[in-house]
Amino acid sequence: MFDLIVIVRVSESASIAPVADALARMRPLCLDEDGCVSWEAYQSQDDPGRFVLVERWASRAHWETHDSGDAIQKIYLPEIMPHIEREVHPSTPVSSAQ
Repeated sequence: MFDLIVIVRVSESASIAPVADALARMRPLCLDEDGCVSWEAYQSQDDPGRFVLVERWASRAHWETHDSGDAIQKIYLPEIMPHIEREVHPSTPVSSAQ
């Protein structure tokens, strides 16, 4: 398994709703991709401009192939990336790290 946490920060308040909408539209596209085990986007209740993406892929290779898919090419790059700062964290569940 390859787990990924992406922390997204939207600085312009006018961009928060469009980014949230774009993330919601990405979800079914990601879930349809080969190797996508789960894909969720969460919006902070305390800081609406902060989102956390929690992704699980069958392998790192599946995640890397995800970059060429419609979710990234048609939504993430043109609609989300211009409005965000982000941190990408390949991760391991704590229970598995021991």
